[in-house]
Amino acid sequence: MVSFLLSPERSKAASFYGVRGGRTFGATVIAAVALGGCIPRIASAPPATIVPSPTIPTADAPRLDLDLSKLSDTPTAWEVRPVAAAAVEVAAARYVVKAGDTLRGIGEATGAGSDAIAHANGLIAPFVVKAGQVLTISGGRYHRVREGETGIAIARAYGTAWGGVVTANALAEPFVLRVGQRLVLPGNAAATAPVTPEARAAAFQIGIDDLVTGSEPARTIVATTATPTPVTAPTTLAPARFVWPLNGAIVSRFGRIGNGRANQGIDIAATDGARISAASAGTVAYVGTGVPGYGGLVLVRHDGNWISAYGRVANASVIKGETVRSGQTLGKSGIEPLHFELRRARVPVDPVKYLPTR
Repeated sequence: MVSFLLSPERSKAASFYGVRGGRTFGATVIAAVALGGCIPRIASAPPATIVPSPTIPTADAPRLDLDLSKLSDTPTAWEVRPVAAAAVEVAAARYVVKAGDTLRGIGEATGAGSDAIAHANGLIAPFVVKAGQVLTISGGRYHRVREGETGIAIARAYGTAWGGVVTANALAEPFVLRVGQRLVLPGNAAATAPVTPEARAAAFQIGIDDLVTGSEPARTIVATTATPTPVTAPTTLAPARFVWPLNGAIVSRFGRIGNGRANQGIDIAATDGARISAASAGTVAYVGTGVPGYGGLVLVRHDGNWISAYGRVANASVIKGETVRSGQTLGKSGIEPLHFELRRARVPVDPVKYLPTR
């Protein structure tokens, strides 16, 4: 998973843009990834200017003509509730199930949580435990999820990557946290939150994948039995139909651009104020400037586990949670090329392969 330093405490060293041959490319820094593709030289491609991005608006921000380049420093969409770094240390142990015990109750009693215990012991739904059964309790530091907390905000409170939390807890689609759920923290998580903006910026990173998997507030789930939250299977990867989001020449193609950099999408030449369209029907998952290098960013979820991403949007005309149809206006471009990505099951793919020939 590729990630970026988070605004507002972003690092000046992080950049989505790479310069080659006298012009600027939208690119994501990656390591040890071999991707195909070449990039044509187009002398007329306009250079992109990197402007530090302010934080994004909340979901109830004004809908029409949202100028993403002039946002004030307001809480981001994934900071619905501040998270206190108050993890509890749990020692590794073995627990003998007593008559009347439930997995949820054992999770509360040990501090490890039912999800972690189920994972450590290979338990599957309906997660029944029996008297005399011996359960392994995995040691570590556990954070108890509270109402309104998001995965990204939890990771940020401990100065660790949300992707590491996902891996440590074997989280899967749909990545919705439950109020009261215990999350074991990765080994590199800080005991307390970094105290300065510079320290937080150095310790915490964010990318598009994080926004897709960790930006939803935790929900209160009324359980009929004392069991972990069932895991929903990923949506079937159905064939998708996409349209071009903008009329213009491709000035940077998908794939490697050298020096360990890669473009995870394509860049389309734009004129100031050009209309940016939804590549397919879906639901707006994000609107803001929280991923440095992308500028104004709009993410749309589509059926079949697809995500489309639109970077360098100057004015957005949609808000998070809004349903859009194929070809509907999402906003307007600035003078920089539109950066467009398609992600299938959260993995970037070459958009040209899924767009109509022209």
